[in-house]
Amino acid sequence: MKNKKSFAPQEAEARPSRCPDNSAFKQQRLPAWKPQLTIATVLSTFFLTGAFCLSVGICLILSANSVKEIQINYSDKCSDCSKLRENSFNWDIECLCSIDFTLKEDMLGDVFMYYGLQNFYQNHRRYVISRSDAQLLGREVNVQRSYCAPFTTYKNGTPMAPCGAIANSMFNDTIDLFYNFNSSVIQVPLLKTGNSWWTDKNVKFRNPQSHNLSSAFAGTARPPYWQKPVYLLDEENERNNGYINDDFIIWMRVSAFATFKNLYRRISRERHFADGLPAGNYTFHISYNFPVTKFKGKKYVILSTMVWSGGSNPFLGIAYVVCGAAATLTGFIITAIHLKLRKKKTYFQK
Repeated sequence: MKNKKSFAPQEAEARPSRCPDNSAFKQQRLPAWKPQLTIATVLSTFFLTGAFCLSVGICLILSANSVKEIQINYSDKCSDCSKLRENSFNWDIECLCSIDFTLKEDMLGDVFMYYGLQNFYQNHRRYVISRSDAQLLGREVNVQRSYCAPFTTYKNGTPMAPCGAIANSMFNDTIDLFYNFNSSVIQVPLLKTGNSWWTDKNVKFRNPQSHNLSSAFAGTARPPYWQKPVYLLDEENERNNGYINDDFIIWMRVSAFATFKNLYRRISRERHFADGLPAGNYTFHISYNFPVTKFKGKKYVILSTMVWSGGSNPFLGIAYVVCGAAATLTGFIITAIHLKLRKKKTYFQK
């Protein structure tokens, strides 16, 4: 017993201390700033925030309203082609459709052409993951082990390039624009490159390494809903062919909503269109390929200008106005409560 008592203090001294170091940081003695929330500072914060958000919101809304845009629903106007595409066995039959429209005002500056889809749900989980990013980087992969199912291989074992539901459902209508000028028809020059994000074009998508694209994709086959293989998407421009085709890249960036629009072309500012699209009569020539009747969808072609704040979507401006109005209203409510309580305090002091 004596030995145990004699060793107890020594064991306690040998144990490391669990107390934090005696420093300003670990003992929470660092200098701190604690704001004094007076009624003047609180009200000024709310009113200044409200004024800032309201001014920014109004500027954004006015900017969005200054965008000139024309939208045409061509799925209804091309009803014959729409009925033809209801039968999937008619996929190899070409169907052309022409739509006349009039621009009442000049669309000055850069003009963008979009295609829009309604009631097309790209946000389904199985649809979103149905792709192979490794394949899109030009690597040799076993598509059967990817998330591309059921669009991986054909019955004979030939792999699809590209695989997956997203690629298989790629928008494939062809849209051309013509300007009717003094009894003559002028085709509006359209730019089909430079429309995708730089990171997508140069980082996320790559073609397989080979001396030509046809040999690079040898041993593969096009997806079942495609009319031509991936290495023939743009035969005129090697830098816009295969997996790095701008139309393909833009389609592979899926939308979060059922109604959306994707950039299709940009107007080339040259000759008659150096300043944009002049007012007058125009015609869309459309090769109708993408079926929409089975899912009760609609297709649009959209011409739009651009401003410093973006396109014609007023959502951001409305959000700023709502936040500014809420902050201003809160400031008035706090002011009323403060005045009411101050009167009560003065009354009891008397």
